[in-house]
Order: sequence, then C-alpha cells, then structure tokens
Amino acid sequence: MRIFDPHIHMSSRTTNDYEAMFASGVRALVEPAFWLGQPRTSVESFLDYFDSLLGWERFRAAQFGIRHHATIALNPKEANDPRCVPVLEELPRYLVKEGAVAVGEIGYDSMTPAEDHAFATQLQLAREYDLPVLVHTPHREKLAGTRRTLDVVRESGIAAGTVLVDHLNETNIEMVKEAGSWMGFSIYPDTKMDERRMVDLLQRYGTERILVNSAADWGRSDPLKTRRTAEAMLAAGFSEDDVDQVLWRNPVEFYGQSGQLILDPIPGFESSAFPDPAAGFEGNSVLRGERVS
Repeated sequence: MRIFDPHIHMSSRTTNDYEAMFASGVRALVEPAFWLGQPRTSVESFLDYFDSLLGWERFRAAQFGIRHHATIALNPKEANDPRCVPVLEELPRYLVKEGAVAVGEIGYDSMTPAEDHAFATQLQLAREYDLPVLVHTPHREKLAGTRRTLDVVRESGIAAGTVLVDHLNETNIEMVKEAGSWMGFSIYPDTKMDERRMVDLLQRYGTERILVNSAADWGRSDPLKTRRTAEAMLAAGFSEDDVDQVLWRNPVEFYGQSGQLILDPIPGFESSAFPDPAAGFEGNSVLRGERVS
C-alpha cells in the first residue's frame, strides 16, 4: 500500500513520526504553509519559514524515505494582521522554487475584508504562475464560508479543477463536488472527520476527486490517519485499487498539475517494499518499525 498525505504539517512533528509514516506506507507528502500557533511579528518570520519548508524539511523527510513538497501562501488567519500582509509581495520568488506544488493554504478564517483581499490576490498569483490552489475552509460558519469560497473562485477565473477545497465534511461536500473542484478531508482523533464518516462519504459520493489527509500539526492529531482510513476502506469492502486511487493517485493527479512533484524513490529506500494492506498494522513486520534499505 502506497500513501501520499496531501496535507500534513511536518515542521510540527518528530523524526519518530517520519519513521512511523514510512513504515505505514507513506512515500510522499505535501506540507502547506500555515499559522504557527502564535502571531508572527514581521514578514521576515514568513521568509525563514518558507526557506525551511523548501529546504531543511525536504532534507529531513528524505532521511526517512519520504518525498516532501510544500505549498506557499499567506494563510487566512494571518491575513488580518497588517504586519503580515506585505508578505504577499514576496510570494512570487517562492512559488517558482523546486518543491513548491501549489499556492496555499488560502481562503477564509473569519471572512473579513482583509481575507477577501489576500484570497483574491493569491488566486491571481496561482493563475500567473500556473499552480494549483489549496483552499482552507473556515472552522466556524463552514457552510457559509464554503459557499463564499466557491463564489470567489468562480469570480477569479481560475479553473475549478485546479482548486482543492479542504477540511470538508457532510455539510459542504456536495456543493464542492458540483462546482468541479477537488474535495479534501482531514481525519482527526476528535474533530473534523473520522475514518468511519470518511468511509460513509466515499460510499455515497465515490472516489473521484477526493483526497484524504491527516493535517497533523502541533495539536492533537495523528500522522497515521491516512493509513487508518485506508484500512477502514478495505474493511468496508472497497478494493485495493479504490484505496490506491484515494490515497495515492488522486493527490498525485491534483498536485501533479504543478509540474513539481518528485516521486521517484529516495536512494537507499526500496520502492517496492510497501506494507501489505491485508496484514494490517499488527501483522506486518515493516509496520513494526523495521527500516527498509
């Protein structure tokens, strides 16, 4: 079983997480630029962060056999802070760097005029640099926020198929599907979605244009939720091909629109040694932590 986690904040995670992810089948991931948990006080803080995402974190992931990519943006929460907004002028030089596969996370947090400006500006950057877009839907007023998001996307003129609308649930999946955009779901221990609900949605809406991620960060989260969702799919009667579509081919197709994906195996790690999905977590020696080399 091969897994591509299309949204995970590895800067917040440990090397033990990288080892466990590799053992569970993760071979590639995307790390979106996001809020660090406390306010940034200058544009320079963003620049250091972007440099780390596109440099150090790629190197760190490679030590554990995982291809690391990033999305770059001013996130919605910090779009309301005048100290942060000037970073919009710095984004172009990062969007052309190797490993930058989308503009994101962008969208709404509180649906303010400042967020409107940042969202529209970055959609235009995505058009200019021919990159897909990762959109964050707000935690509050999610239905209204998703509707407004889709309106702004349409007004921007960007192709719906280059937009991934993330953090969806049962209330807003249908409107995103009808809009023609990609649908992203974050599987969390307590909030957002869980494996059972995700399987229910896949049974109802199918596997096309759906991405499943762990969105693991510095909060209570689980970087192995992609693998757990895959096993829940198999237990519910989905085929291994269905799992491969949702957990690998869909994120590859979406982020592949950037022309920046690197998916060949890292030297020293055997590309064919994927965990056996039939064995499960407990029955597979790779999943018990044996390094593949």
